Amino acid sequence: MAEALRAGRPLDRILIAKGAGGARIQELVDLAREAGTPVRFEDRGSLQRVAGSAAHQGVVALGAEFKYADYDQIAGGGELVVVLDGVEDPHNLGAIVRTAHAAGAAAILIPERRAAGLTETVAKAAAGALEHLPVARVTNINRTLENLKKRGYWIYGVDERGTEDYNQVKWNNPAAIVLGAEGKGLHQQVRDGCDVLIRIPVAGKISSLNVSVAAGIVLFAWKTRALG
Repeated sequence: MAEALRAGRPLDRILIAKGAGGARIQELVDLAREAGTPVRFEDRGSLQRVAGSAAHQGVVALGAEFKYADYDQIAGGGELVVVLDGVEDPHNLGAIVRTAHAAGAAAILIPERRAAGLTETVAKAAAGALEHLPVARVTNINRTLENLKKRGYWIYGVDERGTEDYNQVKWNNPAAIVLGAEGKGLHQQVRDGCDVLIRIPVAGKISSLNVSVAAGIVLFAWKTRALG
């Protein structure tokens, strides 16, 4: 694992058993920090479930299918960025990447923690879009939205309690469209940090849509109305 980090192999994250220590563990932590790879300390049961075996020696690395882009290099580089507030299903993440690329987004921003990373499953669901659309990880979504505002972005959150219908909202560019996690939606602080909250009216008794479906509806509404 240390050699993989030294060689620059893309790793989504490294899991270390709580209580594990020593020179080898510290070396991995230092190398991961240099490479920008998140490190999480979890109980041994969690590591065993991820590894599928008890023979993990207290460390498990999850590989990434693609390298992540650098936030500072992509923020401010296009009319639209998509911000995901904790999407955990890799199929949803891949579908959103594919749709965002088709709609003309410049980048996707995802959190380091409690969210799906760029795994093989995501790459397959994205159907080649990861080759063209940069995805960057950020440590804090709230601070990222504040930074985007300073760069001139208008923040549009997609939320079932929103006050603006997706097909009537006035878009200001550059725009950042924020989508929440499956079943949870946007976190309260993230919701509070949005300039506009958009809703998608539904006719059925289920009040919300799958996040990747909602992404397709709103992203193409932006493409049609903001770009023409």
